[in-house]
Amino acid sequence: MKGFLEYVPGNSFLHRMNPVAKLAAALLIVITCFVTSSFALLIGILVLDLVLAARCGMLKQTLGLAKAVTAFSALLGVIALFTTPEGTQLVALPFGGYLGTGSILAAVRIVLRLVACAVPLFLVFYVTRLNDIANSLVKILHVPYKYAFTFMSTVRFIPLFMNDMAGIMEAQTARGVEFDGSLVKRLRLMVPLCVPLLVSSVRKTNSAAIAAEVRGFNLRTSASGFKEYPFASRDFAAMGACLVLLVGAVALALLGI
Repeated sequence: MKGFLEYVPGNSFLHRMNPVAKLAAALLIVITCFVTSSFALLIGILVLDLVLAARCGMLKQTLGLAKAVTAFSALLGVIALFTTPEGTQLVALPFGGYLGTGSILAAVRIVLRLVACAVPLFLVFYVTRLNDIANSLVKILHVPYKYAFTFMSTVRFIPLFMNDMAGIMEAQTARGVEFDGSLVKRLRLMVPLCVPLLVSSVRKTNSAAIAAEVRGFNLRTSASGFKEYPFASRDFAAMGACLVLLVGAVALALLGI
């Protein structure tokens, strides 16, 4: 299985799309998820996410991501459960308010919304090389290269830091430290490990800065890249479909559905 945010080669529809078109389509889907309150539309988007992931050969990774996002969003769902007194009252809360049918629906909606909007963004990073994303932003949208480089470096360093943390934890485990147990115990053991991780991160950042400077980072312009990123009919079709989806979500929201 590929590592976190590591490019997965392929020849699927998403792989062949223009990088800017992928980002635009993903952002439109994210906006749609936050605009709509329709369970049917959110479930439809989630099904679409899974179909796209299967076409890219990344269904297993996507299910793992959905599981992780569900665990995170469950906390927000619990907060909404006790702070959204809506619908028929089921249980009266001792600190005021009540837990109703609308509260449960609000909690479930939050989980569905976050999972449905997280998958497209992660798929974009898995099926697109980071260099292509940065260069296409510079070439097509004329984003200053230093901003595109900062974005690209931020995403690229996430899996590196995760690997460093995993290596540090393995070294501590070999020395007899047990990370099994409750969440509080694991967090207490992991906090001191942030110091060596920080030192390693600073060294990597410094090395990356020196390498960029040597390669003429300050001289880079939109015309420096040799690769072109033309739009094809599939790119316009995908962005058009996502725009129609957003317009439909806005219409449903105005109708109160």
